[in-house]
Amino acid sequence: MKNKDIKILLVDDDIDILEIVGFNLEAEGYEIVKAHNGKEAVQVAKKEIPNLIILDVMMPEMDGIEACEQLRKIPELKSTIITFLTARGEDYSQVAGFDSGADDYITKPIKPKLLVSKVKALLRRVKEEQPLNDVLKVGDIEINREEYKIVNNGTEIILPRKEFELFYLLASKPGKVFKREEILDKVWGNEVIVGGRTIDVHIRKLREKIGDDLFKTIKGVGYKLEI
Repeated sequence: MKNKDIKILLVDDDIDILEIVGFNLEAEGYEIVKAHNGKEAVQVAKKEIPNLIILDVMMPEMDGIEACEQLRKIPELKSTIITFLTARGEDYSQVAGFDSGADDYITKPIKPKLLVSKVKALLRRVKEEQPLNDVLKVGDIEINREEYKIVNNGTEIILPRKEFELFYLLASKPGKVFKREEILDKVWGNEVIVGGRTIDVHIRKLREKIGDDLFKTIKGVGYKLEI
C-alpha cells in the first residue's frame, strides 16, 4: 500500500498542532483529514474510514479516551490503528489510553521527524491487501466469494468473475465513495491496463443484471464514485 492510499485522521482541539502535524504527514504523501474534538472524530471516522487515527486526550465535547472507546465499537474501523498524541504523560493516563483500545501512546512534545517515524512504524501493520471474508452478508443479500455466488432472498444471481468482484467490493463498504484507482487496483490489479471507462461499463452491466433496488441496497443511495 502506497502512502497516497493511506488516510490518517488527526484529532486535536489545538489548531496549531493540527496544522504542524498535518503538514509533516502530508509531506510524506499521506491523505489527511481532521477533527477538533472527540465527538467530531467519531463522525468523521465513520465517514472516512481512516487507516490511522491520531487522538489527543484532553478535548471539548468528548475527550480522547471516550472517543477511542466509541471508535472501537464501530465494525468498519476494526482494522484502523489508533494512537494517542498528548501532553498527558502520567502512567494512569497511558493505562487508560490502552484500556480504551489504543494501539500506541505518544507524548508531546515530539519532534516532527520522530513523529513521522513513529507513524511509519504503526502503519507497517497495515497490510498490502486487507483479507476479505469468504461470505459477506448485507441485508437479505449473501455473497459467497469462494463460490462466486450471490443469493438474494433465496434467488441466486450469476455474474461473470469481474462483475462479481466489483459487486463484492462495493458491497463490502456500503455508502463508501470509491476512487477509480482503488477499484481498478482491487478488481483488475496488474492483469491488464484498463481505463476508468471500464468501470462505468461494468457498473451499467451490474445495474442491468441485479436491478437498481438491489444496487441501492448495497450503496445506500445509489452508486458513489469519486471522479
